Amino acid sequence: MTNRTPFVFLIVLLILSGLSAAAYRHNEYDIPWLPTADALIWQIEARIELQTGGGPSQVFLTLPPEQPGFKLLNEAAASPGWGFAVETTTEQRRAHWSRRASSGEQILFYKLDYVADEGTAMAPPAGAPRSAHWDGPYATAARQLLDIVLPLSADAHSLTVQLIKLVNQSDQNANLLATRYARPELVARFLLSSGHHARSVEVLELEDGRRRLQLQTYVQVWDGERWRLYDPETGEAPADEPRVLWQTGAPAVLEVQGGSRSRVTFSVSSQTRSGLLVAQEGAGDLALSLYNLPIAEQGMFKLIMLLPVGALVVVLMRILIGIRTSGTFMPVLIALAFLQTELLPGLLSFIIVICLGLFIRSYLSSLNLLLVARIATLVILVIALVSVFSIVSYRLGLIQGLSITFFPMIILAWTIERMSIVWEEEGPREVFVQGSGSLFVAVLAFLLMDLALVEHLAFNFPELHLVVLAVILLVGRYTGYRLLELQRFAEFNRST
Repeated sequence: MTNRTPFVFLIVLLILSGLSAAAYRHNEYDIPWLPTADALIWQIEARIELQTGGGPSQVFLTLPPEQPGFKLLNEAAASPGWGFAVETTTEQRRAHWSRRASSGEQILFYKLDYVADEGTAMAPPAGAPRSAHWDGPYATAARQLLDIVLPLSADAHSLTVQLIKLVNQSDQNANLLATRYARPELVARFLLSSGHHARSVEVLELEDGRRRLQLQTYVQVWDGERWRLYDPETGEAPADEPRVLWQTGAPAVLEVQGGSRSRVTFSVSSQTRSGLLVAQEGAGDLALSLYNLPIAEQGMFKLIMLLPVGALVVVLMRILIGIRTSGTFMPVLIALAFLQTELLPGLLSFIIVICLGLFIRSYLSSLNLLLVARIATLVILVIALVSVFSIVSYRLGLIQGLSITFFPMIILAWTIERMSIVWEEEGPREVFVQGSGSLFVAVLAFLLMDLALVEHLAFNFPELHLVVLAVILLVGRYTGYRLLELQRFAEFNRST
């Protein structure tokens, strides 16, 4: 194993870890890659109406299971004067309302917000399919129909299609069975009798802006890999039509105790929301999410998470291009300040304060102060300069001049001190080179850090900083010519 092998392994590990963790966050928590991505939200409102007679009352509403195509975003009950809880002890979750005494007409609401998503695949059936029991003459009719349709099918899907055609024909046996069983139940019983998993289910078809919708009864069949829905009148339900599977078995959709004339209807509305806002609403499931921090801390981390991006720009500019800057990562801090201001006002304010500070620093050098005292003096004088500059700008109506207060005072003071030392040791030309280089790199870092896509990825996919780290480490091993050195050594290359 060569000396480069561990380093290459580290680089590959960082890149793969960052990308795979970001992909997991995107797939698991629906955080969009782009800040402009939208998500389709379906809002469903279940309205329960019933009459009560003055005694205790209880209402149970079966709630939809997890299913592909949708992810539950929010749910809430609106039931003033009623106790409410969600039960999870039954086959499906149920909303449970209770009241000691009530009389007259009662209206209860339950609201759900679903986001269009791949969702969670429904669990496969457990065990062998139970056999359907047919009473008396119905058993004979069912057996005769199965003898007709079984040779025409090859699997659960084709058998279901043939059965739906058969029960919708004017066949004597089919008409007899239809007097006892509803079509969805009849098709499901046929499938159970032939050894396939099937059940009649209640489905809500989603149509934007519709009110007073009723649940529709479908047949759901397990084809060996997934559950498939079938309309008992037309055949397999089109996959591109949105619908929510509401009830898959016991208990019933609506159960009322202590009331009469009860019914449930549904209203549906759709809207488009920012995919990022939708992900933030569901971020409670993610323990290591920055969304769980207080709002003030989130705002701070939105800036902190941009620092690696600025550091990458400095590394590329210094190592590959060869631009000299005042301090190694001073341009990153300047760019961070520019994010709090507009670029041009911030740039102008920074240059003015630095020039005035250099003039004052030239006087302090004659006092022979120690470094710590000199820096402390500069901090105080910079605060005074910033205050005066802000007041004058405000009095002149130049509100942009107030943006200078976003620059950290220590950074301004240290920049002035460093440039003064360079002035004394290497002359004003080197100050100009390093100062202009610092501002040039700071502007480039600002332009990259200010991109909406970069801000979005840096905050919502912090694991991508591992990729940035890998690139920095990779560039850090570069020992060749810098771009600005090519012209410097061009004459030497020609002579050789």
